[in-house]
Amino acid sequence: MELFTVASSSYSGISLNCRSVYSSSYTPPALTTATTRFTVSKYLGSSVYFRNRYCNLSKEVQRRRSFWVCSKVDDAGIGPVFTEVSKFKDAFWRFLRPHTIRGTTLGSVSLVARALIENPNLIRWSLVLKALSGLLALICGNGYIVGINQIYDVGIDKVNKPYLPIAAGDLSEKSAWFLVLFLAAAGLLIVGWNFGSFITSLYCLGLFLGTIYSVPPFRMKKYPIVAFLIIATVRGFLLNYGVYYATRAALGLSFEWSSPVAFITTFVTVFALVIAITKDLPDVEGDQKFQISTLATKLGVRNISLLGYGMLLLNYIGSILVAIYMPSAFKRNLMIPAHAILALCLTFQAWILNKANYTKDAVSVFYQFIWNLFYAEYLIFPFI
Repeated sequence: MELFTVASSSYSGISLNCRSVYSSSYTPPALTTATTRFTVSKYLGSSVYFRNRYCNLSKEVQRRRSFWVCSKVDDAGIGPVFTEVSKFKDAFWRFLRPHTIRGTTLGSVSLVARALIENPNLIRWSLVLKALSGLLALICGNGYIVGINQIYDVGIDKVNKPYLPIAAGDLSEKSAWFLVLFLAAAGLLIVGWNFGSFITSLYCLGLFLGTIYSVPPFRMKKYPIVAFLIIATVRGFLLNYGVYYATRAALGLSFEWSSPVAFITTFVTVFALVIAITKDLPDVEGDQKFQISTLATKLGVRNISLLGYGMLLLNYIGSILVAIYMPSAFKRNLMIPAHAILALCLTFQAWILNKANYTKDAVSVFYQFIWNLFYAEYLIFPFI
């Protein structure tokens, strides 16, 4: 710990194992005394001693800035432990791929809400815990699938997605294997304990498809059509059908398709297919380097972007037509304008992408916007 002097023409802050207290651009008014000396003992945790001679700081300085004095805790071992825990938490969250977690969460909550809206007389508070356990199982399954993909794609990710934890060196491969095995086991245990054999079999099917998508010798992601169908099946059909089936079973009802649920399952399956097609757009460089065959590497970024845009636009047009021709099954005053607005937003984003000449950054923004549209569909679904 050092002594330092604050003269009348300058002003400094104390930074001891802390971030800077105030911005460097701030210049406070001159102090009114000639010298102010502070002495801080070496062992700040046990004693802090300030010696102040002839000091009269202006009220403005006292009001706008204050000293932060932080003791060193590294010697006690608390600092490094807290830092490592914080780093692991950040790496684990990136490992789970938050944008996919949001999609899974919104989808499951939306479908449960729809089933409850259709059967309000069967709502019981005891179902809340079961619903939360189901959501946790889905998040575990999602984490397993995206995690196993990162383990086997680490070389490609160093080019395409260097911010992912394994590629960035923030998570070891051994730790990643522990996490994916734990997530798969936890998800299976939750589903098997709470939802019966049929839902457990659907859950296992989802894990199996996620495994053969990434793991050699299968590695179905090398075959574009098969890869698209796997993603569309898992994120589209299995999620929607499975959650709705489980919810009705928890309510004591046999499975029965309703028009809105049949609509969202079809709509989201097509949407998941578009996500599968466009997800490779920002990754062309790495895919070409590692000889991964995708539609984007074969047909070009521009053509695949237009294909994805066209499929989504048709999806929205189909939604509007369904609302027009099935007025008794859907709330047309919400469903038609909502999907028209989303279609216009999609068209505007496609126009921006074209103006940017399909650069990597512009393509990444377009892909993220597609996910935002995916979230939006689930948000409006319970009310249509």
